[in-house]
Amino acid sequence: MNANLESLYKIAQKPSRTIIGLMSGTSLDGLDVALCEISGSGENTEVQLIQFDTVDYSEEVKSEIRNVFAKPTIDFQNLVLLNEWIGILHANIILDRLNHWKIPAEKIDLVASHGQTVFHAPKILHQQEKFPNGTLQIGDGDHIAVKTGIITISDFRQKHLAAGGEGAPLAVYGDYFLFSKKDENRIMLNMGGIANFTYLSSSHNPEEVFVTDTGTGNTLIDAFTRLYFPEKSYDKDAEIAKKGNVNATLLKALKEDEFFAKPFPKTTGPELFSIDYVRKAQTQSNTQNITIEDLLATLTRFSAETIAEAIHSAINNTTYSPENFTIYMSGGGAHNPLLVGWLKELLPCTFENTDVLGISGDAKEAILFAILANETVSGGTSDFGPRKRIPSVSMGKISFPN
Repeated sequence: MNANLESLYKIAQKPSRTIIGLMSGTSLDGLDVALCEISGSGENTEVQLIQFDTVDYSEEVKSEIRNVFAKPTIDFQNLVLLNEWIGILHANIILDRLNHWKIPAEKIDLVASHGQTVFHAPKILHQQEKFPNGTLQIGDGDHIAVKTGIITISDFRQKHLAAGGEGAPLAVYGDYFLFSKKDENRIMLNMGGIANFTYLSSSHNPEEVFVTDTGTGNTLIDAFTRLYFPEKSYDKDAEIAKKGNVNATLLKALKEDEFFAKPFPKTTGPELFSIDYVRKAQTQSNTQNITIEDLLATLTRFSAETIAEAIHSAINNTTYSPENFTIYMSGGGAHNPLLVGWLKELLPCTFENTDVLGISGDAKEAILFAILANETVSGGTSDFGPRKRIPSVSMGKISFPN
């Protein structure tokens, strides 16, 4: 047997595995690094978070990614070079964190790398009949494996596409394994650049589970904060938005896109929800001259209303009333008091952060990719039924260090 395969086989047979989960989202803030101890698989998965850090990207890294991020026309050579460069960057961050935590790389079984999404193109967005759903994450897994000396599993979204999904959101798998509980209806709401939620029925039946994007989370708020306040990367604590008033005319125009009428599950990205999207809505509503405070207040309300309307729609398709659901929040939006306050006004549900379930809301997505890597080597037996876009597959490509 090839020595690499033998090593992987031994890891798969262990009672528990030490896995580093990596996540960098569409907000481009930095790299989340979650060191996890994972035992079991599928519905028997148990996770202990050993260490967690978010390593901020430098302005140089953010600028390089934005040169290709969510743009239909780019310098192709730049994309090719970035794929390698981001992989090396992520490997160096892993080694730096391990050194900081005083943990030798030899103690780590696997790295689970989501990579950096640079373009997401589900068919509902590109609308080209002959082409399938598409997505692209950069940060080559082979470079991570070779530089760290750790078996790396990456590029998870491609198997999801190949099996009939849209490549996102992938949170449904880890959400079900970790958080599904009989006798409580749960909505696992993640508010990153794009907002999504996983519906977990109190029946604990995997065939009732589904996940969907709702639209923008923080991406438009962040984009316009940076545009008008270059020294800020986001509207911390909604300090700017709280000084403004929601413009009802603009809000109505923002909500008119056909994406919101499409059935669940569906995915989207900054490819749709961009500065141009807002400028077009402002032109249509003759609101080009509103203040930045009013604009940010309106964009925050836009996120709140589209999230709430999507969750209402999902709940209305069940036999339960909204009061019978608990919403567990994670992601950067969970720290936005204006967004969270409006959600609580719009949804008569109980609200909590995922921290009360023992999983840090900031670390959750990185942990979920560690769970997907665990499934790749020792699970992959869970059945989510024959529904479209939630295939019952294990995901990820395996890169060996040598």
